[in-house]
Amino acid sequence: MIYLPKDPFNVIIGGVGGQGNVLASQILGEMLIAKGYIITIGETYGASQRGGSVMSHLRVSGKEPFSPLIPEGQADLLIALEPVEGLRILGPYGNPKIMTLLNTRPIHPIDVISGNAFYPEVSKVVSKIQELSKRVWALNATEIALEMGDPIFANIVMLGAVSSINILPIDRQVFESVTIDLLPSRLMDENLKAFDKGRETVRALPQR
Repeated sequence: MIYLPKDPFNVIIGGVGGQGNVLASQILGEMLIAKGYIITIGETYGASQRGGSVMSHLRVSGKEPFSPLIPEGQADLLIALEPVEGLRILGPYGNPKIMTLLNTRPIHPIDVISGNAFYPEVSKVVSKIQELSKRVWALNATEIALEMGDPIFANIVMLGAVSSINILPIDRQVFESVTIDLLPSRLMDENLKAFDKGRETVRALPQR
């Protein structure tokens, strides 16, 4: 078992309903369990329907289980599937050492689509996330998934990206082994491709 940067190591996956947030947390948790870690997962929902806020807490330990919800100010890694949701999470859970993996494609809530609310400029949201994080890896996972033919693969692209930032000990082999029972077999090739695309994209990002 590989040493964690800290124990427990606290991960938040945040997005909106319909992005596969809960599935991503389940897969990440199973990958880490397969590597020998003790995982506790807790979820909070702003609304259960598509478009509502969804946040998953994963507490990773090599020693013991911890309470499922991360205390405020103690997240170590944020996997943000949507920019504004990521920024919203950084408020209560961020700290000077938090690192953020960000999907830059916004999802406009119904109030924005109907003209009753305003969605901030994405570049400004990304800049603010960079201000509030020790390090940020930003990629358009949704666009990558769309190029594959379906935005449903964006969460898997993000998991592949996680495996390339060298913070958690996960890799393609363990992804393939745990998803045999979690994902439809007919989509396994596409999911492996999405995972690989996420890895490749992060490796190509400029260092900062």
